[in-house]
Amino acid sequence: MNLRLILRFQEVDKPYDIQIIIRYSSPPELTRGIVCARLKVGDNMIKGARILYVDLTNKTHRVEILPAETYRKYPGGSALGMYLLFQQMKAGTGIDPLSPENPLIFSVSPLTGIPISGQSRMNVTTKSPLTGTAGDSQVGGFIPAHIKGNGYDSIVITGKAEKPVYLYIEKDKVEIRDASQIWGKITGDAEKLIEKDLGTDKLESSIIGPAGENLVLYANIMHRRSRANGRNGCGAVMGSKNLKALVVKRQPPVKPADPQGMKTLTANVKERMAANETIVDTSLNGSAGCVEGMDAEGFLPSFNWTRTGMDNAENTYGETITKTVLKERDTCFGCAIRCKGVVDIPGKADPEYGGPEYETLATFGSYCGNSDLADICEANQLCNMYGMDTISCGATIAWAMDCYEQGILTKEDTEGIELKFGNGKVFAHLIPKIAKREKGIGELLALGSERAAKIIGKGAEDLVVTCKGQEWPAHMIQMKPNLAINYAVNNFGADHQSSEHDPALMAPEDDQNWIWPNMLASFEKCDTYGVLDDNKVKFAFETQKFYSMMDTLSLCQFAWGPAWQLYGPEDLLVFCKYGIGWDTTIEELQEIGERRINMMRMFNVKEGFSRKDDKLPFKAFLPIPDGLNKGVRIEKKDFEKALDTYYDMAGWDRETTYPKPETVKKLELEWISEL
Repeated sequence: MNLRLILRFQEVDKPYDIQIIIRYSSPPELTRGIVCARLKVGDNMIKGARILYVDLTNKTHRVEILPAETYRKYPGGSALGMYLLFQQMKAGTGIDPLSPENPLIFSVSPLTGIPISGQSRMNVTTKSPLTGTAGDSQVGGFIPAHIKGNGYDSIVITGKAEKPVYLYIEKDKVEIRDASQIWGKITGDAEKLIEKDLGTDKLESSIIGPAGENLVLYANIMHRRSRANGRNGCGAVMGSKNLKALVVKRQPPVKPADPQGMKTLTANVKERMAANETIVDTSLNGSAGCVEGMDAEGFLPSFNWTRTGMDNAENTYGETITKTVLKERDTCFGCAIRCKGVVDIPGKADPEYGGPEYETLATFGSYCGNSDLADICEANQLCNMYGMDTISCGATIAWAMDCYEQGILTKEDTEGIELKFGNGKVFAHLIPKIAKREKGIGELLALGSERAAKIIGKGAEDLVVTCKGQEWPAHMIQMKPNLAINYAVNNFGADHQSSEHDPALMAPEDDQNWIWPNMLASFEKCDTYGVLDDNKVKFAFETQKFYSMMDTLSLCQFAWGPAWQLYGPEDLLVFCKYGIGWDTTIEELQEIGERRINMMRMFNVKEGFSRKDDKLPFKAFLPIPDGLNKGVRIEKKDFEKALDTYYDMAGWDRETTYPKPETVKKLELEWISEL
């Protein structure tokens, strides 16, 4: 006869059960005490997060464990980054984003590194020098999986080194190494010099180029020369710390909690891909395939948002790239989609620096009225070499072209450069000037279009297309009014990957490429572009929470997002269960996404932001001037009404936009209000 007694204990880094088995003889008489004690990871729990803290000023580092209970509320990526940001700096004190007091935080998630498509992503969190808000930027590739493989869930970097350094991590070995000979080098050259210094190429790194060193406000952090933490100017924060690179030693893949169970998702990946036309096209043409669709539907933003297309736009289509200059398709760790295009144009674009994505093709293409594919590919390479966000860089140049065409900027201002629409040859001259912040036009455009417009005046501000100081991605809100709300309210500026797009509501019921199980069914179908009503606001809010959760669990939206859907929300529950032994629900995941959004909002309000900053630029309210959708517009009164509806749904005050007490309580964020 056995009597089983199961006790539940929890350490800070690993919850476990102890099962004590007591055996009796007959007649019942205790003859043997504890026979065995069995340890196992508890169900429904996430292990504690292992955080590496590096102080560049004092040249020290330490490791701390975030308790499992806390980690479950902020399980990685963006939410964990925000949690740690609040721990490291006091919001509302006006800390300069480029000062040593601003932390730079790299975070992955509990799912990162488990071999399955779409899991190898990393978030960088900081106070943004471009927007002044909570800064947020994601990257894919290989370094996220290897940060996790080295045993870390987040790396928090504070202070400022006396001279240029790079950070090297090999499990418990953490070194702050001299980078004096690497400083000033473009990203590809810097990567090679680091490999030489360490005596191995078995490394993954995140590196800034000269743009980050020179504090260009939209400088990014580059990984493998073609993948970027591209938005919010996180590269400038890294440069302000004299930190050239974060480097980790490659490690074996992370093992799932239940390898056999994981096969329910991975064993049929080829069949899943073949069944989805969007995934098939993405594997063939990458995100560049979107150019043709946007152009055909009549909402490809062109000539700094004054037109909806350009002559010879087909020269920039993804299919054109695939047929003419594509060398190969690249991928991220463990991913079968292979969406990364690698181009080869002798004298213009080296395969080492990848190839342009949709946004880059638009910002250096149609935004600038430029249909020369070689010039676009060269611009993409230069941005990757110097370390600059292609969206903000291309959009800022397009704004400057608009100013030049209207006489606001003159040839004297541009140092003789003919900044006319259609002149893609200027990219090769202008991008290095911006990256080096050369006095004159380079220094001006390094500030981004919004700050530059305030300096030159003369009507230049009406030509700017930004939200919270961040340039718009290539999606016209007149045709996607859900984005009118999300661009305005998004806490770190206009972002096309913070919610689902309106066409999902226009898809036929049998279109499996767009159906989002158990989610889209709660929205009314919409058959007309340009409609901004309560249904669209609800769609914006609910999908924003889901996308926010994906940025927290560090998942690729091409694989796990509702529009692309190699895997759907129900599959994510399976991934959590078999990947890390976490039984969860869609409701819990949605709440995690909502919590992260509210954390950012609370940070921003403490920093002085309010409803006045949730606005759209002048051009957003103009009717589409030409093409298939001529005359379509968003009325300002409809937008303001939609803002009220959004705030009510979010549980925020309509004027301050700070979450109401009941919202704060529901999301267990009282601790932020008390800071």
